[in-house]
Amino acid sequence: MFRRSRPSASTPPAAAARGFEDEALSYLDRLYGAALRLTGNAADAEDLVQDTYVKAFRFASRFEPGTNLRAWLFTILHNTARNRRRDAAHDPATADSEAVERAADRPADAATPEQLLMRGVMDADLKAALDSLPAAFREAVWLRDVEELSYAEIARAVDVPIGTVMSRISRGRRLLHERLTTRTGQHAHVH
Repeated sequence: MFRRSRPSASTPPAAAARGFEDEALSYLDRLYGAALRLTGNAADAEDLVQDTYVKAFRFASRFEPGTNLRAWLFTILHNTARNRRRDAAHDPATADSEAVERAADRPADAATPEQLLMRGVMDADLKAALDSLPAAFREAVWLRDVEELSYAEIARAVDVPIGTVMSRISRGRRLLHERLTTRTGQHAHVH
């Protein structure tokens, strides 16, 4: 279990840094899961998490002790992912012919890395309903209901106004409820 309390002013700098690093690294699996949802690719998710930790450790002095480290790390992760998408839009398109051939040979029903990760965690109906949500709603619901970030923390992480976060969570939950009740043969009555 990691230590939640922040080092005191009398804690030596090296011990304070180790405490910060230990606590930050305790979120590795959660950050990887979010990165996998954002990228859809295990190698890209690993790179994204690595870049997140490099930035977090490089700028650890900017972290305000007593605030939510997990939310701060998710903000770095989302900003890094957003910057990568923006930068990738400027790169010329390339195709790896061997990768295309391997993908063509893969069975159509083969599980993606994210699907393999989530299999052991979620009920199949819940996972399918969550996966069917539009990305913005799925991300907001996941960060609120699974990662338990506050509305303000989610707004900072995904860089949208708090009202937009609240709307996405509300709409995402409503869609999730509708899809789950439809899957089980019930009729949803959501107002």
